[in-house]
Amino acid sequence: MKKNLYAPVFMLIFLISCLSIRSQELNSSTTSNYVSFSDNQVPRKANKEFQFIAYFINQAVSSNFYPENIFMKGQVIGRLLGDNTTHTSDSLTNYYFEQRIIPFFIYQPKLFNGKATLRASFEIDWTWGDQSYGTGGNLGGAISSDQVNLQTQNIVVEYRPAPGWFINLGMQRLFDTPYDTYRTFFDKMSTTGYRLAYWGTDAVGIRIHRAKDFSRWTLAYYQLYENDIQESDDVTLQYFSYEGDLTPLWKLGGSLYYLRDRGNGEGGISIYGQGLNSRLTQYNGTFKFNFADDYKADVLWLGAFFSRNDDFMMDRFRLTGFANYNFGLANVHQGDSLWTKGADIGGLGANLRAGYRYGQTTDDVVSLGALFASGDDNKLEDKKYSGVITGNTWGAPAGIFISSGSYILFPHGNVVNRFTPLIADLSNMGYGLLGGTVNASRAFIPYQFKGKAGAAWAMSNVEPAGGGKNIGLELNASLSYQLGVYMSLEMHGAYCWLGDFYDSNDNSYSYFVNGNTEPGLPKPVNPWTAFLVFKWLMF
Repeated sequence: MKKNLYAPVFMLIFLISCLSIRSQELNSSTTSNYVSFSDNQVPRKANKEFQFIAYFINQAVSSNFYPENIFMKGQVIGRLLGDNTTHTSDSLTNYYFEQRIIPFFIYQPKLFNGKATLRASFEIDWTWGDQSYGTGGNLGGAISSDQVNLQTQNIVVEYRPAPGWFINLGMQRLFDTPYDTYRTFFDKMSTTGYRLAYWGTDAVGIRIHRAKDFSRWTLAYYQLYENDIQESDDVTLQYFSYEGDLTPLWKLGGSLYYLRDRGNGEGGISIYGQGLNSRLTQYNGTFKFNFADDYKADVLWLGAFFSRNDDFMMDRFRLTGFANYNFGLANVHQGDSLWTKGADIGGLGANLRAGYRYGQTTDDVVSLGALFASGDDNKLEDKKYSGVITGNTWGAPAGIFISSGSYILFPHGNVVNRFTPLIADLSNMGYGLLGGTVNASRAFIPYQFKGKAGAAWAMSNVEPAGGGKNIGLELNASLSYQLGVYMSLEMHGAYCWLGDFYDSNDNSYSYFVNGNTEPGLPKPVNPWTAFLVFKWLMF
C-alpha cells in the first residue's frame, strides 16, 4: 500500500520539474528557438505627467461690415452698428485671412497620484499682414513677425481631495453650465444650462465642483475687478448651481448667482470701463443705466434649466430649456453718505430648444429654438429696469450665445478677431427680444461630409424711437468635410435682411440704434458674410 501511495507523489514532483525547465527555456536568452510571452503583450500606456492640447483655426473671410475706427485693427467685438463703430456698406467689401491657436498645457505630477493638476491655456491671434515688431494682442501677422502677442486665458490648479470632488483655484473658465468645465465637451456646455448666454468667459477665483453618478453641483467665487486694494470698490461674483438626473432621459437643475458691484465703472476694458454706467454697455449692446452720479449695485440671478436626451444617445428627440430672472437694486450717491434708489432691477430671459434626429448620426438633425428677453420701455423714468442683465455689462464679451446656428443676427463661434453680431447681448440694448431659429443638417457621408441650412429671426419687445419691432431675418448655410480626426474644412455663408428696428434714430445714450452718427440718415445696408475655415483640435 505504501509503495502505491508514494508513486503518485514522485510523479507529481517530476511533472512540476519538467514544467519549470520548459518555462526557463521559454524565457531564456534571445538565441532560444522559443518566443518570449512578453513579446506578444501590448505595452502599457505611459503615465504622462505633461500633456499638450491645442485648437487651431484659420479662415478666409469676406463680408460687407467693418469698423470705421482706424485704431480697431486688432480685435473688434460688440454689437454690429454699435459703439464699436462697425457699419455695413453697399460699395466696400472685406477680404482678409485670420488665424488663432489656443494651446493647453496640462501638468499632473506622479507625486500627487492624480490628485493635483496644473492647467495653462493661452491665445495667439492675428489677421494676416496686420502688424510686426510691436506689442499687443490680436496682432502679429505682418512680414518679419516678431510681435509680442501671447495672451493668457487660464492658469489654474485643480486639487481632487476625494473621488468626484474638484477644487479649481486661479484664472479659470466662468461658464453658466452645471458641468465640470474641464471635463465636458464645449458643445455640451453651449447647449445646456444657460448656454453661455449669461456667463461664458474666463475669470479668477475658486470653484468647487462635486460630481456624483446622478447629480452634480458647483459652488464658486470670482473676483471680477479688484480696483484699489485699500478701497471697497470691487466687483465680485458668487454662485451655486445644481443639476440632478430625474431619469436616464430627463435632467433638472437650478442656480443662484449674486454680483456685488462697488466699482462704479472703474477698471474694465481700456477707456470703456465696466458696469451699469459704463460705455462698455454701448459697445456690447447691453442696457446703460446712465446714472449722473456714483452708484453701487447688487444683482442676483435666480434660474432653472432642464434637458431631455441632450446627447441624442437615448432616442431621437432632444429638448432643453432655461428660465432666468435677474433682480436687484442700484443706489446712486447723492453726496456725503447719502444714497438714494437709482433703479430696481427685474428682468426675465428664457430659451427653449427642440431637436429631432432623423438619421443614423447626430449630424442628421432638425432643430428649433425660441429665445425671449423682457425689455424696458421708459429708460428708468419709473426708476425700474425691467430688462435682462448678463455678464456683458462687466466683460467684453462675457456672455456668448453662440450655439443658435445663426451667424449675423446672433453670434457664432467661428471667429478670431471680429465678434460683431447684430444682437450681441440677450438684453438687446434693454429693448428685449423675441426670436427663433431653425436648423437642418445632414451627413452626406456619415462622420465625414455634412451640410447645414438655417434661418434666424428676431423682434424687439419695445419699439425704439423712430423705429419698429422687427429686427431682422437671416438665412445661412454651410458645408463641412472631415479631413481627419478633429480636423475639418468648412464653408459658411449668411445674409440678413434688416427690419424696421434699424429705422430708429434713438440716441438717448449718445449712440444711435442704427449706427448712424446723425439723425435722418437711411437704414443701414443689409449685412452678409462668407468664409472658408480650416480647424484642427490636436492632442
